[in-house]
Amino acid sequence: MARSLDDDAPRRMSDADEQIRADQQQAEADDQNSLNGLRRNVKRMERSLARRRRRLRVVRIALVVAGLALMTGLGWTVLAWGSPSSFLRVDIICGTMLLAGGAVAVVAAPHRGSLKLAELEDMVESNRDVLRFFSSRNHSTLEERRGLYREDVAGVIEQHRNDSRRYRLVHNALQNLIMIGSAATTTVAALDTRNQFTWQNITIVAIGFTVTLAAAFTGYYKYRERSYFLLQTADAIEEEANAFTLGIGPYSDLEEGEALKLFTQRVEDRRNEQRRRQQQLDQPADQASPSSPPPAA
Repeated sequence: MARSLDDDAPRRMSDADEQIRADQQQAEADDQNSLNGLRRNVKRMERSLARRRRRLRVVRIALVVAGLALMTGLGWTVLAWGSPSSFLRVDIICGTMLLAGGAVAVVAAPHRGSLKLAELEDMVESNRDVLRFFSSRNHSTLEERRGLYREDVAGVIEQHRNDSRRYRLVHNALQNLIMIGSAATTTVAALDTRNQFTWQNITIVAIGFTVTLAAAFTGYYKYRERSYFLLQTADAIEEEANAFTLGIGPYSDLEEGEALKLFTQRVEDRRNEQRRRQQQLDQPADQASPSSPPPAA
């Protein structure tokens, strides 16, 4: 049978192929929008969870301060019951701390009717699972993943610097406490040498306990070593980022794709090295010690 000249089957097939491609592109765009919305939702929930944890941490600290103030006031009242003028001053201070701690705990406590911490954690974990599922369906190209990794490097550097700064502040605070406490213990011990239950003896015991506790925390958690290694890793990653941006060093004679591949590999090597150091710091001192220890201050 002869084919009609009015037969437009090729055009219809071409239109159908274009419609299919357009539908696929629209579906991919919808999936990407859904994925981006889910990521924003997960980040928002993670921020809410972090705020809730901070508030609960403040509540715990306030309750501990209030409890210590209450026990101190009661204990001092019993010890100095015969001298009202002595225990009243201490009771007023302890009472003020007790009221302040209770007020902070009440203000920082979660509002009635809000989700509990466990419920928030379950919601965040559930949304993370959904996000991982959708992310597994959205297959980005290797170049796109490397480009995203390059953009995330700035956040990694800032996180290491913040952690290093925090550990350094804790280390300095504990070291100052040890030095001041040691000096104060010697000074207070020289004020009274009689073997009696006096305020000097009580102060010596309290300061000695505080100094011993601070020394134990410093030796166990190794704040100074953690700060040093985190800052060293941050500087190394920043050096790699600058070399990649300026096209110098190992990236001087490479194409953009090869340079991005090398940059990703070298940054991952730095981060893996930091993880190994972190694991070594968490081990007992008689089993392992971090390589390249920080220089003596």
